[in-house]
Amino acid sequence: MLVQDQTDATAFLGDRRTHGGDVVEHIETHISHVFLAHDRAFKMKRAVKLPYVDFSTPELRLKACEREVKLNGPAAPGLYLGVRKIARDRAGRLHFGDGELVEPVVEMVRFDQNALFDRMAMEGRLTARLLSEAARMIARYHHVAPVVHRGSGSANIGAVLAINTAGFGTSQVFEETEVTAVTQRFEAVLREFGPILDRREASGKVRLCHGDLHLRNICLIDGQPRLFDCIEFNDQIATIDTLYDLAFLLMDLWHRGLPQFANLVMNRYLDVSDDEDGFALLPFFMAIRAAVRAHVTATQVAEDASAVHLVSEARSYFELAHALLTKVQPRLIVIGGFSGSGKTTVADALAAELGAPPGARIIESDRVRKAFYGVSAETRLGADAYKPDVSDNVYSEVVRRSLTVLKAGGSVVADAVFDRARNRSLIEVAARAEGIPCEAVWLEASASMLRQRVATRNKGPSDADLSVLAQQLSGEGKPLNWRVVNAEQPVSDIVRDILEPGKVSQASGRIT
Repeated sequence: MLVQDQTDATAFLGDRRTHGGDVVEHIETHISHVFLAHDRAFKMKRAVKLPYVDFSTPELRLKACEREVKLNGPAAPGLYLGVRKIARDRAGRLHFGDGELVEPVVEMVRFDQNALFDRMAMEGRLTARLLSEAARMIARYHHVAPVVHRGSGSANIGAVLAINTAGFGTSQVFEETEVTAVTQRFEAVLREFGPILDRREASGKVRLCHGDLHLRNICLIDGQPRLFDCIEFNDQIATIDTLYDLAFLLMDLWHRGLPQFANLVMNRYLDVSDDEDGFALLPFFMAIRAAVRAHVTATQVAEDASAVHLVSEARSYFELAHALLTKVQPRLIVIGGFSGSGKTTVADALAAELGAPPGARIIESDRVRKAFYGVSAETRLGADAYKPDVSDNVYSEVVRRSLTVLKAGGSVVADAVFDRARNRSLIEVAARAEGIPCEAVWLEASASMLRQRVATRNKGPSDADLSVLAQQLSGEGKPLNWRVVNAEQPVSDIVRDILEPGKVSQASGRIT
């Protein structure tokens, strides 16, 4: 009877007469049915029982619907309207209202499906600005998420891996031998990172998070990125390290072939979250997320024989998980140059190419300085913020934060003017003391080109104007022991010259 009730409820929600004659669009996911009509969306939980979710009775689904509205409301104000009950009258007809409960549904305001970030990604409409705003929004969400202490950080992630193993057991897409191999690799990395996971849990980094933070669960509402559709049915899944929550979005972007955006989101998130102690965990966390998506997709194949097209998708996630578990040698690349030389643009383009996914952490002096004063990167600071003693502190902080990431096994791009020998020596000596090779690059452009760029560039983290550039040009000059790269060529060529020194640049016609 329960199966028939849900079949009847599906027909009821898909019937135009239920919605005043409006056309109904039906969207299915592995655990939900969503019906779109006029200005409303109705989300019905599927009657499934899986290792990580139990929606097997209407009562369980009702509790899940009520919790979904409660948890998602703060992150997406105005989107969630409440829970509606589909009931059966004495004549056996279904209706919204009182009576014998047949099926609960979440009622939401309908938004344009083109505002979903996954649609925007497929159509090439995502931008650096939107993703920067999303990263900061997620950081704010995590900042106020409830801290949960229910065991160690390593045990928390161990539980996630156990759910993964159980999930793989529900499908026939993957061979038992390959599941065993990847499971053993995950367990080995968990043992390696156990101490840092435990320290993060003790410091309050395990919280009741979103839990399902991928592109399809971010949308534009009133021009602002908003999170919705968090995990409401299993606190164990949603009570996780904040960086593991973020890692789903990073993995999703990387899997879609958008590594630059994955790197951007990571950097903008860390700029405001002060969470660099966990940076080295991100490839591991992304690998777990890829494995989750692999077994969830494989489960859909097992449930629907016609979904054979999803086999290759499940395997692509599985292979990404393998790749993300591969060790990558960390690198430190230091980029210096006068204002207008394009350091920040080059750093942004370079970072995704370095180290393990999601790429290198960019430690940018302009952003560090703004953080000192507790203002956004775009806020202009006064002259006092650029006094020599303040700048000395900024460079010291650039070095400290760079070493924190490097010693944990991550890669770094350090971005600052570095026009003073003292500051250049500071990072070179510190890296040498830690046994870390320092690849130092000076971006060089003509004075006229520098002036043109400074005079016309858009508002950003740098406050440098033409007078600041003039001071730089009259100062100590470029370092003699750093590799010089032509900053007037296309950014892609600059990145190639940095990554592959000694190759002839077609744009400049010289060896760099």
